[in-house]
Amino acid sequence: MTDKKTNNETSADNKQSAVSKTTDKQGQSSAKAQAPETSAPKETAAKAKASQPAPAPQPAEKQSGSKMGAIAIALVIALGAGLYYHGHQQTQAQNAKMAELQQQLAGVKSNLTSSIAATKQETLSQVEKSLQRTDVSISQQGKSITGLQMALSEMKGRRPNDWLLAEADYLVKMAGRKLWLEHDTASATILLESADHRIAELNDPSMTPIREAMHSDITALKAVARVDRDGLVLRLTSLQEAVATLPLANAIVPEATATESGTVSTSVDDWKENLKTSLKNFSEHFVTYRTRDGSVIPLLSPKQDFYLQENIKSKLETAIKSVYREQGELYTKSLMMAKEWAEQFYDMEDPAAQSFISTLDKLAQENIEASYPSTLKSQPLITNAISERLRQQVKPLSTEENPA
Repeated sequence: MTDKKTNNETSADNKQSAVSKTTDKQGQSSAKAQAPETSAPKETAAKAKASQPAPAPQPAEKQSGSKMGAIAIALVIALGAGLYYHGHQQTQAQNAKMAELQQQLAGVKSNLTSSIAATKQETLSQVEKSLQRTDVSISQQGKSITGLQMALSEMKGRRPNDWLLAEADYLVKMAGRKLWLEHDTASATILLESADHRIAELNDPSMTPIREAMHSDITALKAVARVDRDGLVLRLTSLQEAVATLPLANAIVPEATATESGTVSTSVDDWKENLKTSLKNFSEHFVTYRTRDGSVIPLLSPKQDFYLQENIKSKLETAIKSVYREQGELYTKSLMMAKEWAEQFYDMEDPAAQSFISTLDKLAQENIEASYPSTLKSQPLITNAISERLRQQVKPLSTEENPA
């Protein structure tokens, strides 16, 4: 502020000095203009000046020139004062704006500093929490690894017994699959007996309940009725192949009604009756006429014979599928339908047809259904025993809670 005021005052003084100089120059120029001009040479002018008296001064012109100079000085001073006042006002406004901007800048700076400090503190706290959690998890994993190593070292000496128990569990599960998926009681029984031998090799008294349940399952499986499905299917397949060799029956004609033939007597008196009887017998042997009651069954055409064979084979195929599905009613109905068609259209006096029909009768009497146990008592017991042993060998480690 002081520097600016000094500069303004210096400029005002310079302006005043410039105005005074211009005023002096104007006075000198006017005085020079008022002097008479001569065309004589310098020497003549000097002599004339010396001989003539000096002219009197003119006071009115001097007074007008001084007034103009005073007016000019006053204007310059007023202009300088106005400029100084205007500059002073602008300087104050600029200073106020600068102060306001400095305050705003200081507020923004303080806000930024506080927010940066808070963000930094929050970030540092989060990083510290994450590091603490990481340290806790690393320590827990180290404990888990140590526990597993100890458990594995303890399990080395028990591995043969554990493998025997695991093998017994596998055999029991395979027996269940054989029983429920394939209905193969013989294989299931053999698998359970093998599992019982594995458990017996353990020589562990705690396995006694499992062996008791296993023997109970074996007894239940042996009580199930055995169905020779493979044998039944092979016999039905052989009947399918024999259908094409069966002879067809001839046309079936009903029996004729019996007619009584007359006899000739030995008496001469009955010659008329004897003549009628002889003529009647001659006419009956010459043209024979018999009456038959009932419908005539004609022979089958080759095309119909092919369809008959395929229909009988289809029924036998249905019986084969029923064997595997254990559908006893459908099995019996299919065989009875095949038997009915064979008796109706094949020659029952032929030995091949008779053997075919008798085989169908025997197969129809076979029982293809059986009731199987829904569960094996030994399976959940041996599974629980394995889980308990693993739980005892590999003890779960207590995990510490993560700090909030």
